[in-house]
Amino acid sequence: MAKRGGFQGMPGNMNNLMKQAQKMQKQMAEQQAELEAREFSASAGGGVVEVTVSGKREITKVKLDKEAVDPDDVEMLEDLIMAATNEALRKCEEESQASMSKITGGLSGLSGGLF
Repeated sequence: MAKRGGFQGMPGNMNNLMKQAQKMQKQMAEQQAELEAREFSASAGGGVVEVTVSGKREITKVKLDKEAVDPDDVEMLEDLIMAATNEALRKCEEESQASMSKITGGLSGLSGGLF
């Protein structure tokens, strides 16, 4: 007959695993807070448009050079803003992935897709 509990002889290992998981969770929360406090900037059009986003992935600043504003070519300005915004968001995401990878040792899926 099988004994109840299934993990007899391993309670110390299970406790260590839980402690490691809690430590990793704390490190991930700290890393996320640090990331959210950072800003990421990118420019487009040779620097005539610059967009800054926070680690929370919110646009915090848009800087336009006067030469980027051409009333006859609004579409170009829209494209430059979009390109700079997307690049700033990419930088933020790359930094987020890199910092979480340091904690998880490169294991995918541990962050639950939150970071």
